[in-house]
Amino acid sequence: MRVLITFAVEAEFAPWRRRHRFSDVSADDLRTFQAVMSGVDATVLLTGIGNDRSGSAMLGLQMNSFVAGRGFDICVSSGLAGSLRANYQAGDIVAARQVRTNFIHGDLGKDTISCDAELVASAEMFGARTVASFYTADHIVTKSIEKASLGTLADVVEMESFSVIKEAYAWGTRGIAVRAISDTSTEDLPIDFNLAVTNKGDMSLARMAGQVMRSPGSVPSLVKFGRQSHLAAKALADFLDAFIPGLAGKGQPGISREVPAT
Repeated sequence: MRVLITFAVEAEFAPWRRRHRFSDVSADDLRTFQAVMSGVDATVLLTGIGNDRSGSAMLGLQMNSFVAGRGFDICVSSGLAGSLRANYQAGDIVAARQVRTNFIHGDLGKDTISCDAELVASAEMFGARTVASFYTADHIVTKSIEKASLGTLADVVEMESFSVIKEAYAWGTRGIAVRAISDTSTEDLPIDFNLAVTNKGDMSLARMAGQVMRSPGSVPSLVKFGRQSHLAAKALADFLDAFIPGLAGKGQPGISREVPAT
């Protein structure tokens, strides 16, 4: 079985990467890694932040895989996300029944895509909380007031899953979106991370530092957010360690994880 797992950036992938012997097989500007675990041939793709970047990265990888005659059976869009409702706390693992975005796509005629129902049920069995929908935004949502508004549309906000699932389906790959909550619905992010996103879809530490220098009072909140994000990424790694082998019938239901303090 061949499974593709996507993350936006290295920091989301890092805790899971450290647990397995992933080989760096990046090529053609695609940042990919491979490992075999419990009979599953796992490929990780770092898409960069944003719906357009993730769609382009997915298209490139799927085309390369098609040419090589090695398509994917399952695609898991993963990473961190913000909660839009009070039901979900930092560290929770959530799986979406559907993903939605902010406009109707002409080739689909709609702004929603349903995730594979069997995969969603499997994710729940391995410890994820099932939610109605993820909202794939075109920017990083930094303010709780905007989260409250988006909470009328979805449970969780992130920036890549719609294009990842859309492109997976286009190539006959089953898809699911799973995220770890890094910030709650009532939390403002400590700085405007939109200003730190590079042209390649990474986070610029220099740009982040520049914001902190201009607003030193943001440091305590930034430290708290960094800790929550790190523990959420570890919780996601715990989930994937159970879920990915489980896709081949070799995993054990239930995950243990650290829950960040709030």
